[in-house]
Amino acid sequence: MSSKILKSPIPYLALLLAHLIWGANFVVAKVTLEEFPTHSLAFLRFAIASLLLAPFFLAETRKVKINPKDLPNLILIGIFIITFNITFFFAGIQRTTATDASILTLVIPMLSVILGWIFLKEKVYTINLLGIALGFIGAIIIIGLPQILLGQFQPEMLLGNILMILASVSWVIGALISRKMLKIYPSLIVTAVAFLVGVITFFPPALREYLVDPGWPEKVTMLGLLGLAYMTALSSISAYFLFEWALAKTSLIAADLFQYIEPFIAATLAVLILHERISFSFIIGAVLIALGVYWGTLAKEFHHKHYRTHRI
Repeated sequence: MSSKILKSPIPYLALLLAHLIWGANFVVAKVTLEEFPTHSLAFLRFAIASLLLAPFFLAETRKVKINPKDLPNLILIGIFIITFNITFFFAGIQRTTATDASILTLVIPMLSVILGWIFLKEKVYTINLLGIALGFIGAIIIIGLPQILLGQFQPEMLLGNILMILASVSWVIGALISRKMLKIYPSLIVTAVAFLVGVITFFPPALREYLVDPGWPEKVTMLGLLGLAYMTALSSISAYFLFEWALAKTSLIAADLFQYIEPFIAATLAVLILHERISFSFIIGAVLIALGVYWGTLAKEFHHKHYRTHRI
């Protein structure tokens, strides 16, 4: 890495902007889902994103041809990382707070490490296990165990937080499947195919939503359209390219430091826009998860990189 690159603030500004976009996406998704049926929003988002990615995808496929034998794995990646992940994410964000959702997604790298250890026999260090334990304790606190013990049970929010964890699990399964594919194909190709799988799988339930309520498009306001545009053009496309470009010019460690900005941005916007409240248990859980992610993924570069390069 040249000293010129190290001295330039532009890659770090690009990283900051990418994570600001992703952090705000939790609030944007929650607001936008108030105007769109769940599967219709998912279908439109990835249909538009696929069209925007098409020129770049076609350019990449001229350099690297997709082997038909790899299609089953590429499709499975899309099913887990897009179809299952987004289904659980949208269902979860509708039921829980944007602040809880943003911090719970940080468990993805830890889940990746622990599943890689169990199923792929990857080496895990004591510090990793300590970090994972701390992170999961933090997740349990945020999910709502203290409220249950104190008799302040909120079943809808608990369900939402569990769905967010399931979204993370779906993501990690797709990430593990993609390990071999990412050694063969650029991440852009894997991402574009995953988006296309999302379009195909979300179309039937989206069509059903339209047949049940054909008048819903007329109820969408400018706010809803802006939310769709944000989630598609900024979160799915622009932030992706900003992160990829910046990652090539900085280091993975430097890039990962910015991931902790996302919950802060999400929480700030959630308080200002959605009037959510930050509880003491949330702060404790967030600190434990942040420490857990740091210690749980030390010396685990793949689990960091894959998490960041396939943000949606």
